[in-house]
Amino acid sequence: MNSVRLGKTGLEVSELGFGGIPIIRVEAEEAAGIIRHCFDRGVTFFDTANMYGDSEKKLGQALGPVRDRVVLATKTLARDAETAARHIDKSLRDLQTDRLDLFQFHNLSKRQDLDAILAPNGAMEAVRRAVEAGKIAHVGFSAHDPATALEACRTGLFATLQFPFNFIEYDAASELFPAAREQDMGLIGMKPLGGGLLDRADLCFGFLRRHSDLVPIPGIESLREADEIIDLYESPRPLSRADMDEIEALRASLGKRFCHRCGYCLPCDNGVRIVEIMGFRSMSRRLDPKMALLMTREAIATVDECTECGECLERCPYSLPIPELIRENQAAFQEFAARHG
Repeated sequence: MNSVRLGKTGLEVSELGFGGIPIIRVEAEEAAGIIRHCFDRGVTFFDTANMYGDSEKKLGQALGPVRDRVVLATKTLARDAETAARHIDKSLRDLQTDRLDLFQFHNLSKRQDLDAILAPNGAMEAVRRAVEAGKIAHVGFSAHDPATALEACRTGLFATLQFPFNFIEYDAASELFPAAREQDMGLIGMKPLGGGLLDRADLCFGFLRRHSDLVPIPGIESLREADEIIDLYESPRPLSRADMDEIEALRASLGKRFCHRCGYCLPCDNGVRIVEIMGFRSMSRRLDPKMALLMTREAIATVDECTECGECLERCPYSLPIPELIRENQAAFQEFAARHG
């Protein structure tokens, strides 16, 4: 597999990475086999987060024997220094390593998140101390909101950017990614399959391979998935005119019902947690069922507060039928809960 320079980190990583969420649904022994199989086939970049259940532990156990040949990236949702310091030490233990190659601030998707980590006693203080102590090599962040991500990039404080990117969500290519490149930041593409909503891997990764400095991190939970995706990188083929026509057709159909999680619809005066609600189907495909229910139950409960006032419809840059979609997600949640609750 080809390698990619991960921006100013200087790290050379595989052009395809491994996303560590779905592996939490797999038993430990099977998970170790899947992770090592990906490594054996050339994957050297593994991304996780300390909030992803036992993902860090599974990666640590599987990759311990080859630790010096892989790049480990993890994340924290902590915004204060004390919590961040605890998370750093926990990640080191769970990943069975004495150094985190890349430590990322998780989901800096609001300006107040960025302000919080940079404030006195903010999480950045703990991260800087960990860098000085040799516990962390490089610092990055993940986000879903392009405006906040752009501000974070322009601080010059981060070595990498992790952002959703696929052939439905590709707005980052116009301004955000160029701004990150100006800072020589490494680019990591989350949700290459739209959070599990896109099922044409050949089209998804054919599109992504056009962005040669982007490292996509698909979530993988089976050998079949691993081989299907890795094969697309080992034996790549350019997208044909027919492929592009199909992508355009999918954009036209899915784009009308695909939440980009930009957050422009918020805040809702009635407290409806629109973005979290819209993410239910993706969460249900990627997480352990009980965790998916736990993480979305409170948000789904706010659907009943929707009065269809229309304010979110006016704000949405993608003209999504938000009241209709949140009720569809509520119905999907109820059906899912009946099966798994």
